[in-house]
Amino acid sequence: MRFRVNDIFSSLQGEGHNTGRAATFVRFAGCNLRCPFCDTDFSEYREMSAVDIVETIKVFPTRFVVLTGGEPSLQVDDALVSALHDAGFTIAVETNGTRLLPEGIDWVTVSPKQPLDKAPLPQIDSGRVDEIKVVFDGNVSPEKYIPSPPTGGSQRGTSPLLFLQPCDVGDTQQNAEITRQCIEYIMQHPWWRLSLQTHKIANFK
Repeated sequence: MRFRVNDIFSSLQGEGHNTGRAATFVRFAGCNLRCPFCDTDFSEYREMSAVDIVETIKVFPTRFVVLTGGEPSLQVDDALVSALHDAGFTIAVETNGTRLLPEGIDWVTVSPKQPLDKAPLPQIDSGRVDEIKVVFDGNVSPEKYIPSPPTGGSQRGTSPLLFLQPCDVGDTQQNAEITRQCIEYIMQHPWWRLSLQTHKIANFK
C-alpha cells in the first residue's frame, strides 16, 4: 500500500479535547467532500509506504500522531495502524465520519460536515467515536449528530465528548458574531463544550 501524503509536521493539537498536546500530524491528500469553509490545500501529495511514514515521524520527540486530511479514512488501513503501534505511537484520527475506520485507533474525532438532510454518519453510528466536533456557523443543528441529547447541565456520562467550534469565514466581524452565537448555544445546551482554533489564535501551524 502506498499512501498519498500531503504533509507531515510536528506541532501542538489546536482543537478539541487534545488542545495543547504535542503531536505529529500526518495529513493525507484527497477528500470525499468539498466544504466551502475548508482552509486546507490537500491536493498535492507524495507517495509513502507505512514504513516511510513511521521512519519520517520517529525523528520528532512526541509519540502522539494525528492522522488527518483531507479525509484519512479514504486511505488509513490496518497495516498502517499496526506499523504505528509497533513503533510505540498513540494514534488519533480526525475524520468527517462518512466512512468506517480500521480497528485499533486510540482516539477518534468526528467532525461531521455533510449536509444535514443526509442519513446518520456510519462512524458515529458504529459507536467507535471519542469526540464529536461540529463546526458551528449559526445555521447547523448540532443535536443531529448525537443519538439522544442529554437533559440537565452536564456532559453525557460516556463518550463521545461534544464540542462546538465557531466557523472561521474569513471576516472578523462575522467571526465574532458566529462565536457569540456558538457560546449562546452552549449556554442553552450545556452538554456541548467550546472548541477554539488555538493554532490560529497563537499563530502556530
